[in-house]
Amino acid sequence: MSYIIGEKCISVCDTACVKVCPVDAINGPKSIDGLGKEVQSMSKEELQNMQLYINPEVCIDCGACLVECPVSAIYKDENEAIYFNDEKSVIKNYEFYGYVFKK
Repeated sequence: MSYIIGEKCISVCDTACVKVCPVDAINGPKSIDGLGKEVQSMSKEELQNMQLYINPEVCIDCGACLVECPVSAIYKDENEAIYFNDEKSVIKNYEFYGYVFKK
């Protein structure tokens, strides 16, 4: 299981989590391997409905991102996201990387 970035990240896309990830598992909102760099050139309007994502195949569950997120948008795993009624973010996260989420 991997950490999951949830709905609170939508339209925020703060990249503090990206900067502390030791394995470069966090990307988006557009590129699956851009480490969030496109955020820097996007306006607030362009960031609307966009968010960052954590690659479940790369994440090592270290938790570094968890404490850095200024809007507390990161769940410790899929189960926690689902518990807090945010299954949509789990599905979006997996789809972003081309995976299928299996319950």
